Amino acid sequence: MPNLSLKALSASLGLTLLSLPVLSQTLHLDPDKKYQVMHSFGASDCWSMQMVGKYYPENKREKIAEWLFSKATDAEGNPKGIGLSMWRFNIGAGSTEQGKESKITNEWRRAESFITKDGYDWNKQQGQRWFLDAAKRYGVNYTLGFLNSAPVSMTKNGLAIASGKLGDWNFDKTKIDDFSRFLADVSEKLRFDYISPFNEPQWDWGPKSSSGFGSQEGTPIQNADLAWAVRKLDGELKKRNIKTKISVAETAQIDYLYGDKTNRSEQGQDRQIEAFFDTKSPDYLGNLSTLEPAISGHSYFTTSPVSQLNGKREQLAQKLKTHQVSYWQSEYCILGDNAGEINGGKMDLGMKTALYVAKVIHADLTVANASAWHWWLSVSANDYKDGLIYVAKDGKLGENEANKFDGEVMDSKLMWALGNYSRFISPGMERIEAKSEDNEVLVSAFRSKTEVVTVVINPSDKEKKMTIPQVFKRQKAAVYVTSASASLKKGVIKGKSFVIPPASVLTLVLN
Repeated sequence: MPNLSLKALSASLGLTLLSLPVLSQTLHLDPDKKYQVMHSFGASDCWSMQMVGKYYPENKREKIAEWLFSKATDAEGNPKGIGLSMWRFNIGAGSTEQGKESKITNEWRRAESFITKDGYDWNKQQGQRWFLDAAKRYGVNYTLGFLNSAPVSMTKNGLAIASGKLGDWNFDKTKIDDFSRFLADVSEKLRFDYISPFNEPQWDWGPKSSSGFGSQEGTPIQNADLAWAVRKLDGELKKRNIKTKISVAETAQIDYLYGDKTNRSEQGQDRQIEAFFDTKSPDYLGNLSTLEPAISGHSYFTTSPVSQLNGKREQLAQKLKTHQVSYWQSEYCILGDNAGEINGGKMDLGMKTALYVAKVIHADLTVANASAWHWWLSVSANDYKDGLIYVAKDGKLGENEANKFDGEVMDSKLMWALGNYSRFISPGMERIEAKSEDNEVLVSAFRSKTEVVTVVINPSDKEKKMTIPQVFKRQKAAVYVTSASASLKKGVIKGKSFVIPPASVLTLVLN
């Protein structure tokens, strides 16, 4: 007899195959076992917002803003947006004004500067300012300004790209007071809650070819120089009583946060938790009143395979615990081939990317105990897995002249899956103990005084079912599902259980 499936074999024998009911698994929550206090979920305005916010029709800008920032629901109770609680604004160095002389090939990767020869021009960065204002209009909890390079008038080479030498800070140190005043002025004018002066200091940020051109603004910096500059900025903020907090260190990979024998040891660019938060360190910053008591790092190149995803975060969590410092995962998108699990190339609006990123978020929150989690590009024009939202002209992607002024605006399942976290886990909630009897399912839970939010990831091709736990004496329950057929859609609960569709991310809200 040929090999037949159970269904086909039953049919050939004239039998009726009865489907067995999905058994309900128990979801265990312990509200009294608490971990980190949550700060924010966010995304950045690099680089497309300078184009989209300035040139795109207003109705398309408003749709993007609604998707990213709204906490409202439609008539059926479905969220209209993912309710981000942090918006990251790229403070430009002035490469746009330099044009091709900036040595940055792509116009989209250049950025304007508020600094002019005569002082400041606060009409610069109009496209980004539009979305910053939209974030505040929607009630986003926090805003952060970050730099890839100091203004070109303050760099050693007069450019926003560096020399290409590891650890070589592209900055004229005689202008540190000007730099501190600039950061304070921008923070005060734009009313940022946080300022992040340095981004991914471990990379060289130099020319990428013999032509001398680079890919974007950026500069490396060593721990000692970073600490010196932050102390100077701290003094300026305190002198002027500006409430903006300083955020460090936007580390390029989480290895550089805890590792002490890495490929950046000779440049003095690793073990950054110890460098900035150990009282015995010459680069100690933990006593600065304007410093946010958290260190930030990026999850790039550490997410595959699962052994590395969890193992590196366990090491990070131990070092954070030793020095009693919080952790922000402040930038991530899918880069590289990730041990063959998923490739960063090619846009994907579907669930494959959404589920992969959801598992990264889960590990960052539950293993590394991250209190903040921020995505990289909020809007992308690239044929790459780097955007929550995509823009394309006549179906064609690319950071080009055609997409610069108008294009189709497309949401992604990734955006809505991030919303399974960002829309419901509010700043100040505490992560609590959560366990599932089903090893295929990943669960995490968060609580306030009146609400418990549980996020469930089902990467399998099987439907799952869970019993609703009794957390409050009298409680209401609601579920919101992101799957191939649903985008953060409010589900139906019948009885004391809820269904988790195959290949989905689900949020259970108890209040």
